[in-house]
Amino acid sequence: MITRRQTLQGLMSSIALPMVWPASSAFAETQAAPGPAPVIPRDPRVLDLPALGRETGRRGGTLRIIVGGQRDVRLIPIYSYARLVGYGPDLQLRPDILSRFEVEGDRIFTFHLRAGHCWSDGSPFTAEDFRYTWEDVITHPKLYKSGVPPELMAGGEPARFEVIDDLTVRYSFVSPMPAFLPRLAAPLPTVLFMPSAYLRQFHASYADKADLERMAAEQDVEDWRRLHIKMSRSIRPENPDLPTLEAWRPRTAPPADQFIFERNPCFHRVDQAGTQLPYIDKVVLTVASSEVILAKTATGESDLQMAGVAFGDYTLLKQAEASHGLHVSLWPKTQGSAVALYPNLNCADPVWRDLFRDVRMRRALSVAIRREEINKALFFGLAREGADTVTPDSPLFRPEYASAWAQYDPDLARQLLDDIGLTDYGPGGIRRLPDGRQAGIVVETAGESAVETDVLELIRDHYRAVGLALYIRSSQRDILRSRILAGLVQMSVWTGLDNGVPDADTPPEELAPTSGDQLQWPLWGSHHASNGEAGEAPDMPEAAQLLALLGGWNSSDDPAQRQAIWHAMLALRADQVFSIGTVNGALQPVVHSARLANMPERALYGFEPVSYLGAYLPDTLFYREG
Repeated sequence: MITRRQTLQGLMSSIALPMVWPASSAFAETQAAPGPAPVIPRDPRVLDLPALGRETGRRGGTLRIIVGGQRDVRLIPIYSYARLVGYGPDLQLRPDILSRFEVEGDRIFTFHLRAGHCWSDGSPFTAEDFRYTWEDVITHPKLYKSGVPPELMAGGEPARFEVIDDLTVRYSFVSPMPAFLPRLAAPLPTVLFMPSAYLRQFHASYADKADLERMAAEQDVEDWRRLHIKMSRSIRPENPDLPTLEAWRPRTAPPADQFIFERNPCFHRVDQAGTQLPYIDKVVLTVASSEVILAKTATGESDLQMAGVAFGDYTLLKQAEASHGLHVSLWPKTQGSAVALYPNLNCADPVWRDLFRDVRMRRALSVAIRREEINKALFFGLAREGADTVTPDSPLFRPEYASAWAQYDPDLARQLLDDIGLTDYGPGGIRRLPDGRQAGIVVETAGESAVETDVLELIRDHYRAVGLALYIRSSQRDILRSRILAGLVQMSVWTGLDNGVPDADTPPEELAPTSGDQLQWPLWGSHHASNGEAGEAPDMPEAAQLLALLGGWNSSDDPAQRQAIWHAMLALRADQVFSIGTVNGALQPVVHSARLANMPERALYGFEPVSYLGAYLPDTLFYREG
């Protein structure tokens, strides 16, 4: 930490003061066409800012954010957080893009759109955009080769979709679907609508074959299917021509060093005085190496910075407040663990796979960690030591989940390792595997967090004390994910549960193998996410049990039953130690220009359920004069 800070202070002395970023000629070539004149829906979503404890703002200004790579353009639709229904600061769901909705028995969902609502290019946003997405995309055999995705299935049957009128659509399921609305409010929501007027030009059912072949060649893709996927991708907004409903629309196509997002002239929210939001005209994302994000932030080159700065940087950032017009807040993280280890239960190495599937091994790896040292050394003792589980901010929290196999007990760790059969020792007091190899665990990291590396350095000593070696390997995030899915990674490090503050109505999908992105069981998760088309079915009883419990939650219309299922899953996960937590309740520095108004002084920070800044209405941010 000291060496890193000294390096950063040296960098700061050589970095220029805040500058105005001109558009380069390359940027000018990749700008999209100008948008329409401002259009507000006839029944917009009205935000009464004084009632929300916020100031009424004024329009204008550019918000500068520094990002670590081009892939981070995805932060803008997450921050903007325009959703059919969305969470507010109180973590309650309410209509956002929708004017209103009705739910019957957790099975029938009727959505009412806002009259006069338009996409950012001025084309109407109507039921046709839902019909196109359902009939021409989701249920099209070439676009969704695995069939209707699980999030739109219930009781083994896909949803029944209906267009009631131009502004009303309905989704009906054969059994209760309590996860439907929360999934629509997620940072990466279930896709129910796309800009049909724009996307028809890339679809074989509407466009000329020769035109499709020409455009596919221009976009360097093989066929119209891949063309449609590329041009419709909204999660990573790299197509400036793709219409959006978010607060800011992309104006820059990659590759670029800066990405410009401009105000959506058709955004659906207004303040209580009728002023269309967002107040901020432009958002500029500037790409910089992760090593200099802190230094650039501390010298005032960012107006809003959360990514790329960590709790250990707080003192340095506070020192920069007065000289560079900054303000630094600390927001508690929503994660189940600030740093967690993930033994890969689908590891291709049969020896390590068998070891990691033995619960005694996972428990030994957990109780060998001295969490108190991690907390004091890296978090000033302000975090909570414990397992990777829900936090005390969740109504589902129980102390026994946090303490399960999270005590520091190296003697117990040694006994568990002996019981497994790792009783032979080699040079340096490191145990030997059953095949004679050194018991050296390679932990792989995306290299994006200095905190992860610092934690691993401490754990390295903890593991050596019980006869295990630990080696750290860093690689780029996308490469790391691919290696994990291929079984080439023994163990990886990441944050814990994304949503550590759930209630009983939150889908417990994180607790079971549901996604190929889950680091401890990628093949099992991929199997579930693809309806069995990819990956492997779980062959470990406890993992299969978690999926069965999730299935029970997904089909339940009884809140009490859903709560009981949550506790059953949390208890099983705590006992089985599928991820190894360290501390939670860590604090995240949030740095912003002192002139930027309506930023909360204290709020939850995390991907789910708040979408980082999204639940706190960033469209209401504005610059005070002076």
